[in-house]
Amino acid sequence: MENSSFASQYLESLSGILLGIDASQVQRAVETLRDARDRGSTIYSCGNGGSASIASQMVVDLVKGGSYGKPTPRIKMIGLTDSIATVTAYANDVSYDSVFVEQLKNWAAPDDVLIAISGSGNSQNVLNAVEYANECNVITIACTTAEGGKLRDLVRIPLLVPSSHMGHLEDCFFAMTHVLCYAFIEERV
Repeated sequence: MENSSFASQYLESLSGILLGIDASQVQRAVETLRDARDRGSTIYSCGNGGSASIASQMVVDLVKGGSYGKPTPRIKMIGLTDSIATVTAYANDVSYDSVFVEQLKNWAAPDDVLIAISGSGNSQNVLNAVEYANECNVITIACTTAEGGKLRDLVRIPLLVPSSHMGHLEDCFFAMTHVLCYAFIEERV
């Protein structure tokens, strides 16, 4: 297969998958984040591997891009993936399944928001964090596959990608999280 043919096929496939995302659910998530900002609640994000990078990027976009130069209230957000020392301490001393939930136990309060990202929808450390968040009345949002996994059924607002292809999932997760972030970055003041 020629490289140009692969590139065209990949992008065409991705384009169709993007059109299969429920924009009303993404807008619902935007409104949830706006409400959290306005009431002074904290937003958390978590994920593994590429999803961890997406979760971290959201923090940059919302804390800086969604807040800098904007009138108060500012967005409060913590990336549960971002303190590698904390993550590795829990992974080494307790279990990898506890790395996000144990951090949430330090901070989570009712009406905070957790954004969980998992391509498989079955990452146990992500599931544990969502289950704890639900018990504490933290509003849960997930970026995950529509094709399986436990995560989609655990959260209040599932942002589902109609694919199981990891590359397409991550492409779509970035697109959805950019919608969530740019709703604030481009917000008219």
